[in-house]
Amino acid sequence: MTEKMQKALNDQVKNEMYSAYLYLSMAMYFQTMNLSGLASWMEVQMQEEMFHAEKFRAYINNRGGKVILQALEQPPSDFGSPVNAFVETLKHEKFITGKINDLVKLSIEENDHATNAMLQWFVNEQVEEEATADEKLQQLKLIGDSGYGIIMMDRELGQRTFTPPAAV
Repeated sequence: MTEKMQKALNDQVKNEMYSAYLYLSMAMYFQTMNLSGLASWMEVQMQEEMFHAEKFRAYINNRGGKVILQALEQPPSDFGSPVNAFVETLKHEKFITGKINDLVKLSIEENDHATNAMLQWFVNEQVEEEATADEKLQQLKLIGDSGYGIIMMDRELGQRTFTPPAAV
């Protein structure tokens, strides 16, 4: 693996760790609103992002590279509303998709077939991440200001659990 590829992958470890930090902040935001189901959903998002960071970390190590952890920015703590939190979730997932696409492009430029093959898992994962975030956002938009609707969605989203993918 080239130094350029290693640096880019280390940057992605940081991006995934920030994603986890952001979703943990969203979980705490929902806790302050007594929306424990939405908080739980975001905690599962945080666990997924930690899994992604670990997948990148393990890959760098397996290729004989060096993992260098980087400082994380402080995430926002107030999102204004459940709808706005999911607007930010979708926006962030699109940002991460762009970063994964940049890594794929770099792996092609660097003629790094192993990294390209590993990244295909993330390409597919990001399709799912964006679709899920958009689905929840659209549902929240339909609910609008209905307290009953938010409570029903809170109960539904509280059922989500983290299950690491079998094939890593």
